Amino acid sequence: MKKTQLSLLLFFISLVLTAQSRPPESENSRRERALKIHESVITIDTHNDINIANFTAEKNYTQDLDTQVNLPKMITGGLDVSWLIVYTGQGSLDKKGYKKAYENAISKFDAIHRLTEVYAADQIELALSSDDVKRIQKEGKKVVMIGVENAYPIGEDLNRIEEFYNKGARYMSLAHNGHSQFSDSNTGEQDSIWLHNGLSELGKKAIVEMNRLGIMIDLSHPSKKANIQMIQLSKAPVIASHSSARGLSDVSRNLDDEVLKMIKNNGGVVQTVALADYVSLDKVKSNNEASQPIYDQVAKELGVPYLTMTQISKLRGEELHTAYNNYDMIMKKAGPLKKEINKQFPLVNVRDFVDHIDYMVKLIGVDHVGISSDFDGGGGIQGWDNASETFNITYELVRRGYSETDIAKIWGLNLLRVLDEVDAIAKKLKATE
Repeated sequence: MKKTQLSLLLFFISLVLTAQSRPPESENSRRERALKIHESVITIDTHNDINIANFTAEKNYTQDLDTQVNLPKMITGGLDVSWLIVYTGQGSLDKKGYKKAYENAISKFDAIHRLTEVYAADQIELALSSDDVKRIQKEGKKVVMIGVENAYPIGEDLNRIEEFYNKGARYMSLAHNGHSQFSDSNTGEQDSIWLHNGLSELGKKAIVEMNRLGIMIDLSHPSKKANIQMIQLSKAPVIASHSSARGLSDVSRNLDDEVLKMIKNNGGVVQTVALADYVSLDKVKSNNEASQPIYDQVAKELGVPYLTMTQISKLRGEELHTAYNNYDMIMKKAGPLKKEINKQFPLVNVRDFVDHIDYMVKLIGVDHVGISSDFDGGGGIQGWDNASETFNITYELVRRGYSETDIAKIWGLNLLRVLDEVDAIAKKLKATE
């Protein structure tokens, strides 16, 4: 053996022995390291629903409301960026339905602008680009971005896509629960009834327009076939704003390995979602079955029906919104009554959630995975049930050995990279017009 080879061998042996001789990191030390990482990275949650009743002069996010997201909770948990969602439930595909949906969407855009421009301009600001995000965060303020969940309010007037862009929308899904004029929904799996067999012709034109403007295409609710068509049609990377891995929880809202790999090849990112059913449907079913008598009793006391998330997912429009609110009320009141049941049938927790991150990082790489909660829209798990508990995600990532560089990517840089690429492609497309 040559001297240089022997020297290298001895060097690597010494490294191994040194590593083996180090004492294991204490929990306190690990927590301190995680806190430093949490403070240094940009933390982005890409899906938080809103209720416009919480965007008034008397009642708004400057207060610690009974919502999973608001400014006090963001500050406590170290959540830097909240994507507030202009959500519209699916209704009838006619002029009356489109008009009502458009009015709903505009009311939510206006509510977000009131928060950032009137009620809390000194604390939070609307970002339209990754540069805005970084600037606002450095200034010590929290950041809002806007996503559109369901393009139904666009109606058949594609000019409204630009109107929504000008109001701040930077991602949009073409469907929610129920088929829209643009795209089939994942909910078609329940009855195998499809409206477009993927995307409609109007949906294909919407993809072109979103690419032109610089709006990220969101795959989190359309059908698998529609999602594949969107990836194939899009000239820019796509996102799934709030989806987990179907390989770990077999629900139609999650993405299977085939689509995950396509998103990787497209350069996009999947924002793992902390909605219990989508993280572990088996654990939710076991706990719900044991808790059924408690839920029924609490629902009776509240005077509302108890519906499971599976039943709720079949609803549309205002019925869906009401069912989510009822579910939240039942869960909050039932919580203290379920302590013994939860010991026997554990709740979905942060570790289960990070299992999905691990799964997708292994399958498609750390550059294509992000984080979302779906707070105030059904999301929330044990350990991350509101924005004040956001640090717990970082701590679990540190506990599993993720580096600060990779945690920064997962928490926000991957999403901002896609946003930049979508914007750059839009500029190129506009230059050729």
